[in-house]
Amino acid sequence: MDMFDHILSSRIFMLKGRIMGLDVGDKTIGVSVSDLMGLTSQPVTTIKRVSKKKDIESLKEIIKEKQVIKIVSGLPKNMNGTLGPQGEKVLSFCEFLKEETKIEIEFFDERLSTVQAERSLLEGDISRQKRKKVIDMLAAVIILQGYLDRQKNI
Repeated sequence: MDMFDHILSSRIFMLKGRIMGLDVGDKTIGVSVSDLMGLTSQPVTTIKRVSKKKDIESLKEIIKEKQVIKIVSGLPKNMNGTLGPQGEKVLSFCEFLKEETKIEIEFFDERLSTVQAERSLLEGDISRQKRKKVIDMLAAVIILQGYLDRQKNI
């Protein structure tokens, strides 16, 4: 294996931008972004929902600042794999986001991502008040990291 093959096989190369992870809820949107190599997910912020238009504007600012080239949104499904009312809301919001940004959006099954985020915060002995502020952002990190890890194995 020569140096070029090694670099490709270990995925040590830069993306043209970052991938954004979203955990879209009724009251907040958790936001994370990848590093430029597409290996790790890092927390960015939690956006308090105001209106669809203002939410999109907040996301557009982050997209520009972080040079986002793709978005991965968590898609809430029922435990049997079907899409419920919250999943439909996420699809609708992301359709509008895609129209406004012209950025490709992929979906990642987010079942149990909030549970996993809550468990991580509890294990870290984070107070309930602080957990409430960061749980959606941490869920976005978990969603994006799951997506990035799956891409490594494809």
